[in-house]
Amino acid sequence: MADEKNETKVDSTLSKGLAILETLAAATDGKGVTELSRELGYTKSNVFRLLQTLKHLGYVKNREDKSYTATLKTWQVGRHTIENLNLRDVASEEMRYLSRETGETIYLAVRENLSVVYISKIDSIKPIRSWNPIGGSAPVHCVGAGKAILASNYTTLRDAVKGSLTRHTDKTLTRITDLDADMALTLERGYSYDSGEFREGIISVGAAISLPDQETIASVSISLPEVNLGDITKEKLGALVVEAAAKVSAKLQRF
Repeated sequence: MADEKNETKVDSTLSKGLAILETLAAATDGKGVTELSRELGYTKSNVFRLLQTLKHLGYVKNREDKSYTATLKTWQVGRHTIENLNLRDVASEEMRYLSRETGETIYLAVRENLSVVYISKIDSIKPIRSWNPIGGSAPVHCVGAGKAILASNYTTLRDAVKGSLTRHTDKTLTRITDLDADMALTLERGYSYDSGEFREGIISVGAAISLPDQETIASVSISLPEVNLGDITKEKLGALVVEAAAKVSAKLQRF
């Protein structure tokens, strides 16, 4: 009896309205009152009444065929939630893991136009190290952090980046056909590789961090002087960074 008294009371009207909204947001096409009633097990009159409320509030709209779809207001609410997240805190555990495993410099970065900006980092513990300040930036096409984000959005960003392939070392990819191949390989293996394309002798690997809708919003990367590789391979570094990015992305699923 005590357990029953302590159970959280759920407002049935609110829960039904949210169920309708979630169903519409997940649908690839509009849904009518009858279809929603059948899928959710609600009466048609209840579904219709809740749809009118959601429509009045701007969360759903009618299509010409009288079906209903979710509006961008639903997406905007989700975006505000993501924007209010402290991504540094969300990714901190995985960054510490990468630091322990490699002893090298770990970066968390976001894209800003055709650059990446480092918003968090853990410094290397080794005498010879890679270094960029928090708030520092680099071209998106020639560092691991940037290339991971670029690959995930390459269809959209290709034309823009095509005219901005600035050379920084003799290894920088300055021909769009070479970048095309590199982006395809990045997507295939799941991580990017910078062979010293921004700074001589400094290599990096990166992996994309994505929202539940698969939109890439950031990347995590390992950066190190090539002389530090020793017994560890770029494939091993790639596997580590892919694992870390996947765990951060999974955390974002819960927000």
